[in-house]
Amino acid sequence: MKYGVCHLGIVPVRSEKDDRSEIVTQLLYGDTYTLLDVQKKWSKIRIDFDQYEGWIANNQAFHIPEKDWKLACKATNVYSTDLISYCSQKNKTLFSIPLGSNLNALEILDHEHDGNQNNQQNSREILINTAYMYLNAPYLWGGKTPFGIDCSGFTQMVYKINGHALKRDAFQQAEQGQTLSFIEESKAGDLAFFDNSDGAIVHVGILLPNHKIIHAHGKVRIDSIDQTGIYNKELQTHSHKLRMIKSIL
Repeated sequence: MKYGVCHLGIVPVRSEKDDRSEIVTQLLYGDTYTLLDVQKKWSKIRIDFDQYEGWIANNQAFHIPEKDWKLACKATNVYSTDLISYCSQKNKTLFSIPLGSNLNALEILDHEHDGNQNNQQNSREILINTAYMYLNAPYLWGGKTPFGIDCSGFTQMVYKINGHALKRDAFQQAEQGQTLSFIEESKAGDLAFFDNSDGAIVHVGILLPNHKIIHAHGKVRIDSIDQTGIYNKELQTHSHKLRMIKSIL
């Protein structure tokens, strides 16, 4: 088995081995992965954190031996908590890394980090403060950073930074945690899931106090929520139909 680590700030993970292919998710700095198939220009990988699979370009891959992979896959992860922070290479050149980068790889990559970080499970209050950091981030299918993020990437990253593991897609996250019967039972930090006309889970957001929700729809935004779903004040209509609320914490 071969292994790798993301040594760049962001690397796109695509559905097929083609630069024009759909981006299904992203690797952020320090994310480790297992190599499933190595070809001339592309490698199929499985991301260790959420078992998500896709293709990355070989000129953006960085292979590491198993002993370094195990070192980077520590039980306790350390994540950057600034919107943008910096790493320095051995030659003192700097490069930027986004919020939620995994700093466990600093040692094996021989990099130094300048910025704030977290290595523990945090309370709902701190989790909500992390969610606010993504406000106004533009929606990007497959995105996981403040410069572009999708709905489940947003919830996954907010939870991840605060020491809680969520799967990658909304329908996968809907299988985690405890289902609540009524919205009145929910607390800030719980996840709300929304379905389409076929009953498929297609959207997720994080509940806030006072019947509000923060979610990625066009951008990361705050809207009202009720038993019907998300109410968009600008459009004066419900934009998403509520399916369920889950308590993860």
